[in-house]
Amino acid sequence: MSKVAMLFASREGQTQKIVERMRLIVTRAGHEVDLIHLEGPVTKVRLEHYDAFVLGSSVRYGRHHDYFCRFVEQNTTVLNSKPCYFFSVNLTARKANRSEPHQNSYLTKYLRYGSLRPDSVEVFAGAFKLSRYGFFQKQLLSLILKVSDGTAAPSEDREFTDWCRVIRFAERFVQQLGDEARGCQRHISKQLVYA
Repeated sequence: MSKVAMLFASREGQTQKIVERMRLIVTRAGHEVDLIHLEGPVTKVRLEHYDAFVLGSSVRYGRHHDYFCRFVEQNTTVLNSKPCYFFSVNLTARKANRSEPHQNSYLTKYLRYGSLRPDSVEVFAGAFKLSRYGFFQKQLLSLILKVSDGTAAPSEDREFTDWCRVIRFAERFVQQLGDEARGCQRHISKQLVYA
């Protein structure tokens, strides 16, 4: 079985919650999984010791985490050389016209300008965690929601993540690990993802 690194950046915990759900699926399939939270300056992670990667980052104010992006750019050679899946978590993905990877501007921009070439990508809607926001942040996020789609901010914590979609993404990853173990070539054309 494979040794998998799940590397993620999460500010309020929704991305971590998603990656933990994925870990359950991958470990149940018999793979060994290490969760690595990329927050701030990261100590050396020996990526060459892993057989495959799942990367995930939330978006705040239109950008993926800087330290996550720096880590990925510094390690793209090894990340691109092995099975690698990437997902983005953002509130924009809660809208039907932004819920697919090719429709989500945060994800497409990240892939267009970065060096990472994952085998599969996905976008998940995050959560609006009102109870964790200060006054200024509540006002700013409410304004962003109002301007972006005319809706008012929820009056309480609200999770928008489609857990069935998370499970399907993890299951695709497990399937690819099985294919790799049997010596099959990667099924997903990276050219389609980055065209």
